[in-house]
Amino acid sequence: MGLLIYLNGEFVPEEEAKVSVFDHGYLYGDGVFEGIRAYNGLVFRLKQHIDRLYDSAKAINLEIPYTRDKMSQVVCETCRRNNLRDAYIRLVVSRGKGDLGLDPRKCEAPTVVCMASSITLYPQELYKTGLDVITVPTRRNIAEGVNPRIKSLNYLNNIMAKMEAAIAGVEEAILLTQEGYVAECTGDNIFMARDGVVKTPATHLGMLQGVTRDAVIELARKRGIRVEETVLTRYDFFTADECWLTGTAAELIPVVKIDNRVIGDGRPGPIFAALLEDYRELVKDDGAEI
Repeated sequence: MGLLIYLNGEFVPEEEAKVSVFDHGYLYGDGVFEGIRAYNGLVFRLKQHIDRLYDSAKAINLEIPYTRDKMSQVVCETCRRNNLRDAYIRLVVSRGKGDLGLDPRKCEAPTVVCMASSITLYPQELYKTGLDVITVPTRRNIAEGVNPRIKSLNYLNNIMAKMEAAIAGVEEAILLTQEGYVAECTGDNIFMARDGVVKTPATHLGMLQGVTRDAVIELARKRGIRVEETVLTRYDFFTADECWLTGTAAELIPVVKIDNRVIGDGRPGPIFAALLEDYRELVKDDGAEI
């Protein structure tokens, strides 16, 4: 039996979960989304994900027709209907059905979709051996265009960078800002450590403020590790002792080589290992019950 998908107030079999070809999410990428994880019956940091969804929607002047509490209930009920206690959840709100023009005022009502299943971004052995990544020619969107802090349905910027990584034979790509500063990867935030100090790009540079990113910053500070949200270049990462990525689906995964430069001693480092252990403990009790 297939999955049950929440679609505009109803749960329908996945083969019946259909959206109009005139939906502006399909036609133009006009909408927002969240990727959320559930662990052993708890939806990890659901409030933070819902808050970010509504912030993204507000930034593009998209009015979500549900309260935040109701949207949270939709997420949990989607897991319940599919008998999932461990899941990757995708929550999508598009502008809705309109005409072939760009004008969002022509859209009748937003389309709300929630689905839950599983996801595997990286092979498990890479969590022990680490990733090779590259920087790519595709630059991060500038904030004055499509601000990367908006988790929008328009992911072509990320997809182009992901294609460049695949062509180079690596799993992930680092996107730089227009000025050449490190921003983030195609689906994850990025961290480095040197001399016991953890650093990550500041959100004002043009990047998504990840829920996992924020959790890792909190965990590091609880350990007494100094954390700086700052401006970083490729040089800073080339000369780092450690590097890792964070994301809802990826959690924390180490990076051992960037643009063919070995990071540290070429193995996942002790700060990464400690924070991964802390994170895996955190997800056991920090969440909304399904």
